[in-house]
Amino acid sequence: MVRLIRIASRGLLAAAFSGLLAGTLAQGVAAEEIVFKDQENREVRLAKAAERIVSIVIPMASTVIALDGSTSKLVGMNPTAKSAVTEGILGKIFPEAKDIPSDVTAPNFVPNVEALTATNPDLVIQWGGRGNDIVAPITNAGLTAMLILYGTEELTREYMTMASTALGKPERIGELVEWRDRVQKDIEAKAKAIPEDKRPNVLYVGRALSDITASGTKGNYNAWYIELVGGRNASAELNGTVAINKEQIAEWDPDVILLNAFEAKLDVDWVYNDAILSLTKAARSKRVYKMPLGGYRWDPPNQESPLSWMWAANLIQPDVFKYDVRGEMKTAYKTLYNYELSDADIDDILWTKQQGDAANYTQFKVE
Repeated sequence: MVRLIRIASRGLLAAAFSGLLAGTLAQGVAAEEIVFKDQENREVRLAKAAERIVSIVIPMASTVIALDGSTSKLVGMNPTAKSAVTEGILGKIFPEAKDIPSDVTAPNFVPNVEALTATNPDLVIQWGGRGNDIVAPITNAGLTAMLILYGTEELTREYMTMASTALGKPERIGELVEWRDRVQKDIEAKAKAIPEDKRPNVLYVGRALSDITASGTKGNYNAWYIELVGGRNASAELNGTVAINKEQIAEWDPDVILLNAFEAKLDVDWVYNDAILSLTKAARSKRVYKMPLGGYRWDPPNQESPLSWMWAANLIQPDVFKYDVRGEMKTAYKTLYNYELSDADIDDILWTKQQGDAANYTQFKVE
């Protein structure tokens, strides 16, 4: 029968999950056709489960691999996603991922139509909400696009669900969403008791080496989990993601600084060795941390996000949260990638050597 799965509204997320997990079927003749709505309310129609997927969206490349349990369905990815594969552990777990083409798009999500069509994809995952200029080249080439939106945990669960549907593995998403929901609710329950005057100002630095960027709170996933674990977004006054200078950081004087995992050469010395930044509360209390790089970078939403929340919770509110992050990582990697993490693997993911003598970081080291 024709399988009809509708994910038309964020407000219907729970119903969408229920429909997926129950294998909601539309009436019709026997076929493997998959039809669903993407996050721009466009109909996505696949003759059968996608066997060749290109992810122009950066984090979704590793998510597709995790959902499928292999690299066989991913035939193209963003070069920034490729760098995470080569720099992080995903390239160790799935060495063949290093050979997946990344010339299908520029880092700015503009498709390279010639390279894209050469991969002969069944489905191309692209950003929605960013204009038709990055979508039209895909659809004009006769390819099927699935558009996703960024910024909230709800949106993340939706597009992960759509990807599992497109892969013909709707059953796969259930345990991953349940994990996300369980960890989120546990953190929320513990964070409720934290008084406002005990919530530190936390600055996430999105870029640092070529320029410095920070973001306001609206639509900012980093701000969302900072607040989730009992912190406050130090750059909440900003409208969107903007370039800032070190003097602005000094004015905010954050209690905690989180450095992005996108810039491989960025480490905590960027703060400690700087004449201005070294005077911030975060530097003086040794609360400067580089975001981990696992199957993907832990900064943005991805399949490993609950690990990122627990890591951040232990550091931002160490008196409230005592998660066994190393143990949680071993369990999660077995579920996500069927991979047994070694202690050395965990040290690499958490940058235990690069974090220096950061406050409370010994909790993440092997005793």
